[in-house]
Amino acid sequence: MSMQFLWIRERFYIFVRKLSSFMRQTSRPAVLLLEDGKVFYGRAVGAMGTTVGELCFNTGMTGYQEIFTDPSYFRQILVLTHVHIGNYGIHSDEDESRRVQISGLVCRHFEVRPSRAQATEDIQRYFERQGIVAIEGVDTRAIVTHIRSKGAMNAILSSETLDLDVLRAQLEKVPSMVGMELASQVTTEKAYVVKPEESTPRFRVALLDYGVKRNIIRQLTERGVEVHVFPARTSFEEMERIKPHGYLLSNGPGDPAAMDYAVDTARSILDSKKPVMGICLGHQILCRALGMQSKKMFHGHRGINHPVKNLLTGRCEITSQNHGFTIVYEDAERHPEVRVSHVNLNDGTLEGIVHQYLPMVSVQYHPEASPGPHDSRYLFDDFIGYMETVGLPIKAQSLLKSQAR
Repeated sequence: MSMQFLWIRERFYIFVRKLSSFMRQTSRPAVLLLEDGKVFYGRAVGAMGTTVGELCFNTGMTGYQEIFTDPSYFRQILVLTHVHIGNYGIHSDEDESRRVQISGLVCRHFEVRPSRAQATEDIQRYFERQGIVAIEGVDTRAIVTHIRSKGAMNAILSSETLDLDVLRAQLEKVPSMVGMELASQVTTEKAYVVKPEESTPRFRVALLDYGVKRNIIRQLTERGVEVHVFPARTSFEEMERIKPHGYLLSNGPGDPAAMDYAVDTARSILDSKKPVMGICLGHQILCRALGMQSKKMFHGHRGINHPVKNLLTGRCEITSQNHGFTIVYEDAERHPEVRVSHVNLNDGTLEGIVHQYLPMVSVQYHPEASPGPHDSRYLFDDFIGYMETVGLPIKAQSLLKSQAR
C-alpha cells in the first residue's frame, strides 16, 4: 500500500468527519424533559416525533442492538452510557425480538456510518424504519448521575416541539411503571414451536412468553430441547397437553405485582413438581407464587458487568441484567423451604433462589446474556439436569452440580 494512497485515504476520512460535524451542527434540535422538571437539549436523530416512558440507563459498552430489541425495555426511554452508539451498524441476526422495544434513545454520539462490513443497515435507517425517536449530543453522564441520585422517573423526548409546557402536559398523563402489566403487550399472539437444528429433541419445554429473548430459546435448543412457546396468559392445563418435561418462565417488562394470572399459573406449575426455570420477570413470578413480595427498585440494574456471588459454590459471576423490580430479600431469607443462592455484590439485592424440595432454577439476571458474558450459562445445564433426573429427591446443594464437576 503506497504512501500516496494512505495520504489520500486519511484526507478523505478527515473530510467525512468535518462534513458529519457540520451536518450535526445544523441538524434539528430535540429535548428531553424529566418528570422532576430537569431538561436536557440535544440533536434529533432517528425518527422525528415525541415519545414517553420511564427513563433508565444501561452501562454496557457493546450489544446495543440486542438491548434495543429486548422486550424487557418496553415502555422505557433508554440512556446508553457508552459514547459511540451505532458504530458497528445493525445486523438482522442480532435482534432479540421481532422489533425494537425501547420507546426512545438518549446517547452522546449517534454514529450513522457503520465500521463493520457485515452490517446490513445503519442505525439511522433502522430507527427511522421502526419509528424510534432519539436524541444525541447530550451529557449522558449528567443524566445518569441525576437518575442515580433521584431515582427512576418518567420522561418525554421530542424532536417535534421544544415547548416545555406542551411536553409537561403530556408527561403528566403518563402512568408510573408501578402497577403496570406489560407482558401481555409484548408476548407472542400464537403458540409456536422451535426445534433443535442438529439433533433429535431430548426434552420438551413449555415456555411462557412474558417478553422472551431469542437467545433464551437458542440456549435451550442448543441443548437438545424442543421449545413450545406460549402466550403469557396460557393456562397450565393447556400447556400440559403437550406433556412437557419442564417449564420456563421468561423475562419481560412491567410490574410482577400486576400479574396475578401469571402467579396462579406458576403455582400450578410448582404443584406439578416438574422442573421449572425462571429468568428475570419469570423469577419474580415464581417467588411471588411461593409467597414472597416484590418491590420497585430505586433505579434498577441494567448492564452487562454486574457482579453476582453464588452462595452455594462461593464463586463470582459477571452477569447481564435488566430489571427495575426485585424480590424482597428478607422474604426469601425467612422462607422455610427456600434458600438464597445468588446475591448482587454491588447492593446486596436478591439474585437467585433454590427450593429444598422442588426442581427449580430461578435467577433475577440473564444467564443467556446476549449481550454480556457467558459466566452463568451453566444454569441452563442445571435445568436440563433436573429434567434428566426428574423423580429423584431434590436437595438445594445439588442444584449447581454442573459447576462441581
